[in-house]
Amino acid sequence: MNPEGTPHRSVQHPAAGTARRALLRGLAGTATLGGLALAAAPASAAPRATASRGGTPRAAAPRPTTADGALRELAAGNRRWRTYCERHPDETPAVRTSLTAGQQPFAVVLGCIDSRVPPELVFDQGLGDLMTVRSAGEVLDEAVLGSVAYGVLELGIPLVMVLGHQSCGAVKAAVQADLTGERLPAHIQYLADRISPSIDRTKTGDARVDSTIDANVRAVRSHLAAEPDLAAKISAGELAVVGARYELTTQLVHPIA
Repeated sequence: MNPEGTPHRSVQHPAAGTARRALLRGLAGTATLGGLALAAAPASAAPRATASRGGTPRAAAPRPTTADGALRELAAGNRRWRTYCERHPDETPAVRTSLTAGQQPFAVVLGCIDSRVPPELVFDQGLGDLMTVRSAGEVLDEAVLGSVAYGVLELGIPLVMVLGHQSCGAVKAAVQADLTGERLPAHIQYLADRISPSIDRTKTGDARVDSTIDANVRAVRSHLAAEPDLAAKISAGELAVVGARYELTTQLVHPIA
C-alpha cells in the first residue's frame, strides 16, 4: 500500500496468522492513515486492472487478504474521499465482465441506511470490493447476522467493520423515545428497542445522542464478535471485527475502540 492509497485488487482467500494481534496493536495507535488506526502491510496477491476517475485503465496493487490490509485500503479510500481525490475504481467494462464469474470482496461493512453514508463512496471503492449490509442504526436481526456471516464464512472475508455515523437519526429517535416514553410506529419501535440498551443516560442533550452512537457501535461489534462462527474465525487469526464512525462534518472515518 503506497502513501497515496493505491487500491488493492485481486481475488484470493484471506491468510491466517497474526492479523488479529496486529490489528489490535494498530487500534491502540501503532500507526494511522487517514485517521483510521492501522497495523502491518497486507499480504500480496495477483493484481488486476482497475480504472481512474475518468475511466482510464491503470495498474493496481493486490487486493487485501488480511484484516490489517483491508483496514489500510479502507483508510486510504476514505482519505481520497475526504480530500476530493476519489478514483471510483473497478468500474471498467473489463471489471464488470470479470465479476460475472464470481466475487471476492475484501471487507464487510455493516452500516446505517442513512443516505449520506454510502460505504462504497465513503471508502472510494468499486464493484466487487465491499460487501455492504445496511440497517437503521446498524441494528442486528437474523437477516443482518446471516448476511454478515455469509461474507465471512462463504467468501472468506477477513474484516467486518461496524460503521456508525454522526447525527444518526435512528439513535436520535431511540434517545427521544426513551426520554418521553412515546411509542414509535411498530417497525421503528423495533429499532429503538435494540438501540435502547446503549443509551448513555449519564449525558444530556446532543451529548447523549453522540455518546450513544459510539456505544451502539461497540455493542453491535461485540455481538458480532461473540457469534460462535465468527468468534472461531477471530480465534484462528482469520477475522477481525472492528467498530468505526463517520463524521458528516469532516468526512473522516475513525475507529471506535
